[in-house]
Amino acid sequence: MKSLNDYVREYNNELRKGEIQKAYRGIFQFIQELKLYLEKRHPMYTISSIYPGYMDMTYFAFTPRDLKDKGLKIAVVYLHIENRFEAWFGGANRKLQAEYINKLTALDLNGYHLSEPGPGVDSIVEVKVAESPNFDNIHELVELIEDKVLSFAQDMVLIIKDLSEKEMKKL
Repeated sequence: MKSLNDYVREYNNELRKGEIQKAYRGIFQFIQELKLYLEKRHPMYTISSIYPGYMDMTYFAFTPRDLKDKGLKIAVVYLHIENRFEAWFGGANRKLQAEYINKLTALDLNGYHLSEPGPGVDSIVEVKVAESPNFDNIHELVELIEDKVLSFAQDMVLIIKDLSEKEMKKL
């Protein structure tokens, strides 16, 4: 079994090559530009600061008011190891997420993936947005992410609205 020193040595060897830093900086800069683009084009959405992660994921929240008022959010997530963008529908905390996962189990989610509550799970529903994104065509990638994330957010608003109406009828 490797020690922490072994891992740090390997990490330092890779950093000396300089490619990891360039890739990480480029990915982070793209996410900053994507966030600014979405802020300018969609002022009715609440947008959080960027969470840089630990080279596992980097994300920011991009949330319509209808969801934010309920303690819910949409996150635009870049998964580093998978080299993929996803959109995650989540809650302010894991308890709220688990409640919504339970409530949504019986509903039609239009083909979206319902998460399983558990340690380390940060979503209620997830969708893949861009697999193997082409960072050499920024304009096309930004438009793809914008279209898919907006569609996902609107679908989640409708699903939550439908859920709320069903819950009201039970009262």
